[in-house]
Amino acid sequence: MTFKTKESRLLLVLATFFVANAILSEFIGVKIFSVEGTLGIKHFDINLLGVPNLSFNMSAGVLTWPIIFIMTDIINEYFGVKQVRFLSVLTSILIAFAFVVLWGATNLPASDFWVHQNINGEDLNMNNAFSGIFGQGMWIIVGSIVAFLVGQIADVLIFHRIKKITGERALWLRSTGSTLVSQLIDSFVVIFIAFYLNPQYHWSWQMVAAIGLVNYTYKFLVAILMTPLLYVAHAIIDSYLGKDLAGKLVKMAGRE
Repeated sequence: MTFKTKESRLLLVLATFFVANAILSEFIGVKIFSVEGTLGIKHFDINLLGVPNLSFNMSAGVLTWPIIFIMTDIINEYFGVKQVRFLSVLTSILIAFAFVVLWGATNLPASDFWVHQNINGEDLNMNNAFSGIFGQGMWIIVGSIVAFLVGQIADVLIFHRIKKITGERALWLRSTGSTLVSQLIDSFVVIFIAFYLNPQYHWSWQMVAAIGLVNYTYKFLVAILMTPLLYVAHAIIDSYLGKDLAGKLVKMAGRE
């Protein structure tokens, strides 16, 4: 297959960024960073549902997830529900495949000269570091894949439900609204599976709810702040496709 038409090239670019950012999110998500520390402000130390000293400690995966949801809404807008569903299932399969490859790489016998390295003046066991970063537990892997799929399905359905009510108007409402709901689902599903159902952690429902609410608060604010970028992306795509072709694609996508 050759990508000769503008719309086929556009779909290829959008799909590539969609898949790449989803897999990147899984890889970098093992790092937990402090939002307050990044902003240079004091930790909030929130007490929520009886869980003390909560702060905005987020997975680094949140850096790329907003891009995924923008890609989802743009593909949804121009190419329809079926394309988003196909890409979501394909991405889930590729994420699972990536973890299988990582499992294999983690279990390879390490070369003696590579194991002990001096990094920034500190002696590190590189094999342990590699396993610690890439060797995520099965519950976390399952939780992240399920949360991704459920969140994507919810995003698509809500996006088109709002679009049927508003028509071509209120792009911000269908895009941001669908993202806010899907992020809410994603925030709780992954924690529930990875830490509540997982017998290794024994988290209470209060802990799941409290951390889920803190995480969602951050994602809520980011989704609102990302809304202008969606309009910029649409303007660039409309300019690339041309008014007539862009309008035709949007109408065809809305019929699904």
